[in-house]
Amino acid sequence: MTEAEAREAVQARERLPRHVAVIMDGNGRWAQQHGLSRLQGHYEGRKATKRLVQAAGEAGLGALTIYSFSSENWRRPADEVAGLMMLIEDSLREELDELDQSNVVFTASGRLHELPPSLQQAIAEAKQRTGGNSGLILNLAVNYGGRAEIADAAAAIAREAAAGDLRPEDVDESVLGQHLYSPELPDPDLVIRTGGDLRLSNFLLWQAAYAELYVLPVLWPEFQKLHLFEALLAYGSRERRFGGVEADRAPLSSP
Repeated sequence: MTEAEAREAVQARERLPRHVAVIMDGNGRWAQQHGLSRLQGHYEGRKATKRLVQAAGEAGLGALTIYSFSSENWRRPADEVAGLMMLIEDSLREELDELDQSNVVFTASGRLHELPPSLQQAIAEAKQRTGGNSGLILNLAVNYGGRAEIADAAAAIAREAAAGDLRPEDVDESVLGQHLYSPELPDPDLVIRTGGDLRLSNFLLWQAAYAELYVLPVLWPEFQKLHLFEALLAYGSRERRFGGVEADRAPLSSP
């Protein structure tokens, strides 16, 4: 199936995943295979990220979360971390006009206060600039960790309980969910991972409890629009039970 045929097939679907999350893995391995530095691999991966966002818009998705920098990535060599911070900031500033013109709503999830001040400013400016848009929600998971997110939510709930604003017996899944980084987003229906590894890597641990998983062997710089369209079509053929017996077909996810 060609990219155009796959796009047309996806656009013909009455319902799609409300929210797709992507673990963009393989930049370093791709760079090694091509005799380049890891940072050069990340810069090549930027092109794939742009293709992904464009394809998500063409498919008519409601929300897209991309895993750009995990809370564990600080353990990488200092020059690689500094280069990644610069890459994320430069990408955001350089792509902002196009995102805004494409009606994309930009947001971010993670411990944003720990990021370099200039990146924090770029994120804030992008959120403000696109806040009035009504198209695809693009959520950047940066300095993000699933366990850290749950711990931060628990700490916030504990503070409210200590202040007398929340009774411990009232804490349930809904309350915890409201204290996550981006409570306004629906849980992801589909998690895509490139690079072939079969793990979540501390990504959206709470939200992805019932997400469908789709793993690609391709490394992130090799990711094309066709890969997203194929993942969406594969999602549409799966049955989702959510712990029950009667199966619901994935396309019936309501927006």
